[in-house]
Amino acid sequence: MEDHSKQRLLFKDLGGKKVEADFEGGEVTSDAGVLFFREVDRRIRLTQRVAEVIRDRRHPSYVRHSMEELLRQRVFQIACGYEDADDADTLRNDPALKMACERRPEGAPLASQPTISRWENAMTRTDLFRFAMVLVDLFIESYETPPEAIILDLDDTADETHGHQQLALFNAYYDSYCYQPIHIYEGSGRLITTILRPGKRPTGKEAVAIIKRVVERIREAWPEVGILLRADSHYGNGAVMDYCEGNDVHYILGLGPNPRLSEQARPWTAEAVRQSRLGPVRLFGEFAYQAQSWKRSRRVIVKAEHNALGANTRFIVTDLESENRAFLYKTAYCGRGEMELFIKNHKTYLHSDRTSCSRFEANQFRLLLTSLAYILVETFRRLDLKGTEWATAQVDTIQRVIVKIGARVRELRRRIKVHLPSSYPWAGQLWVIWRSCCSP
Repeated sequence: MEDHSKQRLLFKDLGGKKVEADFEGGEVTSDAGVLFFREVDRRIRLTQRVAEVIRDRRHPSYVRHSMEELLRQRVFQIACGYEDADDADTLRNDPALKMACERRPEGAPLASQPTISRWENAMTRTDLFRFAMVLVDLFIESYETPPEAIILDLDDTADETHGHQQLALFNAYYDSYCYQPIHIYEGSGRLITTILRPGKRPTGKEAVAIIKRVVERIREAWPEVGILLRADSHYGNGAVMDYCEGNDVHYILGLGPNPRLSEQARPWTAEAVRQSRLGPVRLFGEFAYQAQSWKRSRRVIVKAEHNALGANTRFIVTDLESENRAFLYKTAYCGRGEMELFIKNHKTYLHSDRTSCSRFEANQFRLLLTSLAYILVETFRRLDLKGTEWATAQVDTIQRVIVKIGARVRELRRRIKVHLPSSYPWAGQLWVIWRSCCSP
């Protein structure tokens, strides 16, 4: 392989002076901000907690990278925007990433792609279950004192597949082969857990099995907490409502339209059409409704909207007692729209859809790794970006402005110096972040 270390790159002269570039700049990183993630990880023991519940089946004689180091390397790479295990080959010598993984800049390299891939494919269902439960525990521990009430936002998303992945199914709605993972967030944006599923709509029994485990874990820690389950019409079925009513969990769920619902909503939809002659109109009504599969009738709220585009009728079912129907629909239910932003951060910027392994268990593990990265970045934003202009920033903004900082790293006899660029435009804000994240 040709050695470029002593070569020079010549460019056009500038102001009568020659312009040269070489490869003698020393240890340089483009992700100096990953050191903040190291501080957050150490503070909440994120990767340590997961490493403790995953069984290491490797022969000790051949282990060069501990379970905790592998977790750190993979999670930090994802948090920095590097989605694939292949990125490990080019990043294993990055001085900032090595420091974040508790290795000296001049020390041995981090794990390579083959090591990462073998590790991802070694996970068992027991490991994955324990991992998922750690996520719930981390959510609980993110509160210093038990909250009076929480909202569980439940939703699924399409995760398209393009190979021969186990349990990938064709979904006619998305017109593709995919997985359909379920994400559960608390209303504030804190992730609770994520579960990879085949690419089909979950049944009531499947949804209840997931909700039950989460609720029981939360109630063990907070016996008195009030819980509101909020989800779209995929979860508006009798099994979910029966579970909620039998376990002191309130709910507000979407309902898919059908002829019976449309008939009962006719007084409000007809009135909306009549009033729309004067302009767009939105009316709210309610009635008792019982589907054939339900054990009893329940309260249904109808939104009867009519505008220039025509009718837009929606239904929700709830056990909440408020008489303010507009509040129940627009605020209590439609507030779940913010969850779409949480999923966008998780999926678009942390690449939770990079489930390209053949084994289903390996893909579930990858989804959980991206979930750890989400918790890492969300905790950093919630606790350490307060008082800065990025307190509500999306993940890509945090990556671009705070993580992607070029720096020269020098390992001296008694210290390691990270030289940030003098021209960094947000140096003042970085001091604020450092005081929150690292100052004793």
